[in-house]
Amino acid sequence: MRFFVLLFILFCAIGVHGQEVLFEGHVYDHKTKEPIPYVNLSFLNTLKGTSTDEKGHFFIDIPTPFLDKQIHISSLGYKDTIVVAKNIYKMKRFDMVEESYELDEVVVSQSLGNSDVLNPISSYSLTSGFSSSSTPWVLALYFPNIGAQKKYLEKVTVFFQKNSEFNRPTAKFRLRIYDVDPETKKPKTDILRKSMVLESNVEEDFVSIDLGALNMKIPQEGIYVGVEWLFVPYNWYKNTLIHPLTNKKVIEDRFAPTFGAVYNKNQNYKAMVYGMGEWTDFKVRSKDNTKNLIPAISVKLSKE
Repeated sequence: MRFFVLLFILFCAIGVHGQEVLFEGHVYDHKTKEPIPYVNLSFLNTLKGTSTDEKGHFFIDIPTPFLDKQIHISSLGYKDTIVVAKNIYKMKRFDMVEESYELDEVVVSQSLGNSDVLNPISSYSLTSGFSSSSTPWVLALYFPNIGAQKKYLEKVTVFFQKNSEFNRPTAKFRLRIYDVDPETKKPKTDILRKSMVLESNVEEDFVSIDLGALNMKIPQEGIYVGVEWLFVPYNWYKNTLIHPLTNKKVIEDRFAPTFGAVYNKNQNYKAMVYGMGEWTDFKVRSKDNTKNLIPAISVKLSKE
């Protein structure tokens, strides 16, 4: 089974020596003082990060010099924040400010005619997978809005690749739906506007979620559908591999799930990855250079 580790450097030795410290604390809502689950924390310019659990608690061992580094803190519905790690280390907590949105008018569809499935996938077409081992990422796939007819997001299906190293029955991840920045063509605002944490199941190779009740109209520029890794203890497992340079056995931390991947010739389906505070193009080409490896995500659109 072949995995593509979703990192730009597959094997990165961070040249920092010295004593490690336990970096832990809680993340709260600034207004309600309630803990915030599944907040992602990433040390900028490193491949180190973690997430809060269901009770808003996080912990990770870091080299002492990392306390002087900046951390990018992000969670759906809250303003992204960058803060020096030592400030959180001292206080053992961080309060996030809720992000305010101008809510669009809800469009209630009276009658939906036909529907389209974009990037249709079968389990047999899965060729590889995306996993994450160092810091939380969001992997997003672009779906264009073709034609003048009004369209609404009805269903999203995410496929997974089997992983023999992960022995729990389920793994948690978060679904993200973004509109598109008209200038950069990158994901812009998460239009889902609610934290939707889903679970993969070892007995199934996909999960589908019906979003029809939300009446989400597809913007003219299209949408990005993203899957976000959560670095919580429940998703953690150990992976053993052989280092390509030293040929020695290496045991590394990994986090489930392993999202499925397929090769696709359609250039409209563009993949991007969000990590350490910025969006970057993600491109892996087939051997014959005719296809791109993209996340195995399908969407069903309803039309008026």
